[in-house]
Amino acid sequence: MTAQRTPSLARVAQQRYDAVVVGAGPNGLAAAAVLAQAGRSVLVREARDDVGGGTRSAELTLPGFIHDVCSAVHPMGACSPAFAELGLERYGLEFLQPPVALGHPLEGGRAGIVYLDARATLDRLGADATAWERIVVALSERWDRLAPALLAPVLRVPRHPFVLARFGLPALVPSTVLARRLFVTDEGRALFAGAAAHAFLPLNRPLTSAFGLVLLGAAHAVGWPVVKGGSQAIADALTARARELGVVIETGRPVGALGELPESDAVLFDLAPRQVAAIAGAALPDRYRSRLERFHHGPAAFKVDYALDGPVPWSNAECLQAGTLHLGGTLDEIAAAEAAVASGEVPERPYVLVSQPAVVDPSRAPEGQHTLWTYCHVPNGCTVDMTEAIERQIERFAPEFRDRVLARHVADPAWYERYNPAYVGGDITGGAHTGLQLLFRPTPQLRPYRTPNPRLYMCSASTPPGGGVHGMSGYHAAQAVLRAS
Repeated sequence: MTAQRTPSLARVAQQRYDAVVVGAGPNGLAAAAVLAQAGRSVLVREARDDVGGGTRSAELTLPGFIHDVCSAVHPMGACSPAFAELGLERYGLEFLQPPVALGHPLEGGRAGIVYLDARATLDRLGADATAWERIVVALSERWDRLAPALLAPVLRVPRHPFVLARFGLPALVPSTVLARRLFVTDEGRALFAGAAAHAFLPLNRPLTSAFGLVLLGAAHAVGWPVVKGGSQAIADALTARARELGVVIETGRPVGALGELPESDAVLFDLAPRQVAAIAGAALPDRYRSRLERFHHGPAAFKVDYALDGPVPWSNAECLQAGTLHLGGTLDEIAAAEAAVASGEVPERPYVLVSQPAVVDPSRAPEGQHTLWTYCHVPNGCTVDMTEAIERQIERFAPEFRDRVLARHVADPAWYERYNPAYVGGDITGGAHTGLQLLFRPTPQLRPYRTPNPRLYMCSASTPPGGGVHGMSGYHAAQAVLRAS
């Protein structure tokens, strides 16, 4: 959605605001709406000609084929307290649940399958059903108490410490260890590995199990939905709510320095740390600015979008109904692929994430046709073309897939950084999950959103709770501003 331009724009730009938000991704828009809802006057500046950040959709391949440019599947959005508080469903946001939440195909036509309904999943898991129910289903049953803690800063007193402790103890264990300890079948272990690999980390690292537990628990609690019409609908709903509350949104207005902004009590940056350092300059202490400049970015995404003349011919019939699929084979294969990426190598058989939204949203493609969203992990700044490797992985589990392809759109790490400079080196998650950055972002401190300059705040995915489309970084940053005013 593009902000309206009016003859009075120059006059508006001279107005004084309570807060200015730089960057109109979901976190920036959420921050603006929350501040405006509290009665503050807010201006949003966005460098591109449209809003959305990681929630844009576009006809990347052929007319009539709507592709999600970055994010595509939204379990955290479906349970976001920020989105719920802002009432985004009143502005057209609709989450759609695919018949199968997650499919993980294996050789021989086998597959691990996760349904929103826990009982249907347990019926498919055989020897792993008991362990799945004890760990994954148990977490999903406590989701209403667990999710708010997971979507909040780490250094705060939890409202439900015992629920968090029950999650936290197994979450500390490396996912390779926990998967082998809990599950005995290839399907159960592969499902856990595929979910844990969303960490963009080697699976033998501590805390990688947290990603698997959260995402699989969410699958039963809120599903892994797609957004009707495309992920852009999230940005459009946030924009509509913000405008209704009086937020002024200017697009096509890049910001290079603080002096380019109108006067305000607070400035919130929905940007990467090094971008904040460059814009703020001497307004931040040298030591803090240096930390932002050294903020570590993780592996990148190499993405291929497809226009297809029909559904993907998966060997496993249940995978035909899956909104999301993880391709990569067994636990050991996925672990090897992620270890290669972490060491700076390109895996021959990459772990590939797949979304096929047309199984539940026919508006994404002309009648009878489909869009397919795929990406794999590669080292930051990688220049290797992974299209062939991705398609080999797809055809491994869906023979003759290439016969369905009408057109492709390739987005390598350099493309992603051009598209959004916050995706440094193609890192779409807001920063590496290594070391202290997994828990404390952008720097270790009690108040992660507030910089040493009491007027300047950060609200991007480089602050807690990190990547994902949930708006909670913006929400918490806005609350920090309100507490300080």
